[in-house]
Amino acid sequence: MNSIMLLTLDLNDPRPLHEQVAAAVRRAIGAGDIAPGDRLPPARDLADALGVNANTVLRSLRDLRDEGLLEFRRGRGVSVLRRPDGREALRARVRDLLDEAAGFGLTADDVVALVRELVGDGIEDGIEDLGGEPREDPREDLGKDLGKDASKETA
Repeated sequence: MNSIMLLTLDLNDPRPLHEQVAAAVRRAIGAGDIAPGDRLPPARDLADALGVNANTVLRSLRDLRDEGLLEFRRGRGVSVLRRPDGREALRARVRDLLDEAAGFGLTADDVVALVRELVGDGIEDGIEDLGGEPREDPREDLGKDLGKDASKETA
């Protein structure tokens, strides 16, 4: 529980503060710094530690509750229910990435090409560090969520 007090926010991050707070708590849960069953400090304490308004923290905690990660109990505070599903969390981030890419005039295929470029630059060496299993061809699953087999397309 004390490790949650060590969370920090990036002032240069363009995302709204409540999303940054939710992401920081989600990462702490995913990393095992906060385990299922652990209680979180009161929202006011989190807000003071992060230098944000308590309502910002409450909004973040409600979002995490809606995701099924947290449980609110009257008189008992906020507890962690479960760790986030990595694939589910990444799916949401990929959707955000695709939305942001569209704002720059890029298509899903452009994003896939950028990911392939990163994979070609050796990012697959870091897959084990992210908790995944290395694949013979890391591009294999890349296009499945986009409805195509990215490993068969030419770069």
